[in-house]
Amino acid sequence: MVRRYRFYTVLFVLICANIFFVHRTFAQNNQNSVADTVQNKLTFHHAVMCEEVKDLAPINPAVVFSIKIGKVSCFSVFDTVPEKTFIYHKWFHKDIPSTNKRLTVQPPRWATYSSIQLRETDKGPWRVEISDRKGNLLHTLRFSITD
Repeated sequence: MVRRYRFYTVLFVLICANIFFVHRTFAQNNQNSVADTVQNKLTFHHAVMCEEVKDLAPINPAVVFSIKIGKVSCFSVFDTVPEKTFIYHKWFHKDIPSTNKRLTVQPPRWATYSSIQLRETDKGPWRVEISDRKGNLLHTLRFSITD
């Protein structure tokens, strides 16, 4: 009888220990999955409108540009790029779509830009919407073109 009692006690302790360790391992793996998902997400860092981009650096960033400069650029930086993917610069003039530029970004960190040539009819308010390949809006830049 004592032997049977001891056997069931040892069996019970082993089952409880197994459940504890399986639960603990599952919790750790689940936390690692969440951390991996956060680390594997495309992360927008910043963007500016500028007169030009030289050596992957924005030159003369501003929010108002003269038509006389001839072109403007949207420069954007992504701090975490888990895999090669695309982002979009959607240009709007007076809330009317003007152009949509698809740009490649690559790991681990990437800067890219798009530009438009200015014409006399381009005066007025503009915006550029930066979105990921799924269409999620990441950032909006607003600027104006004047005389």
